[in-house]
Amino acid sequence: MITLIAAHDKNQLIGGKNKLLWHLPKDLMRFKKLTSGHPIIMGRKTFESIGKALPNRTNIVITRNKKWNYPDVLVSSGISEAIKMANDIDENIFIIGGAEIYKQGISYCSNLEITEVHGVFKGDTWLCSYKNDFFETSRESHEIDEKHIVGFDFVQYHQK
Repeated sequence: MITLIAAHDKNQLIGGKNKLLWHLPKDLMRFKKLTSGHPIIMGRKTFESIGKALPNRTNIVITRNKKWNYPDVLVSSGISEAIKMANDIDENIFIIGGAEIYKQGISYCSNLEITEVHGVFKGDTWLCSYKNDFFETSRESHEIDEKHIVGFDFVQYHQK
């Protein structure tokens, strides 16, 4: 099973200047819970924005740079190769970004784990369209509180 996991605002904005635009501790905890123990696939820019290999996961980074490497990270030249590498490790695979990797990988996905952030932000990177090919199966709402300056929903989608 391949799952795309992302957070976006009301306009499907996912970031700006290679950074997240919000800090949502519950979303970060959910991301960790869902992806721990499984392969995660990301682009090089996403990896560099994180700054390290995420623990308790097989980190697979897609890059065109054949010389790029990082300790404890598998390197792939494309999405299909990355998915094959991940399949050799575990049947549950997560695509974690960025925008180009989401766009290339969404057709391989059977599930989406989306955090819909209530609000409109300014940035430069958007998630590809998905609502025509997936249907919503569950939604969990979270309101503003002392640790979250904006409300959000955890939404699961499955492929039509």
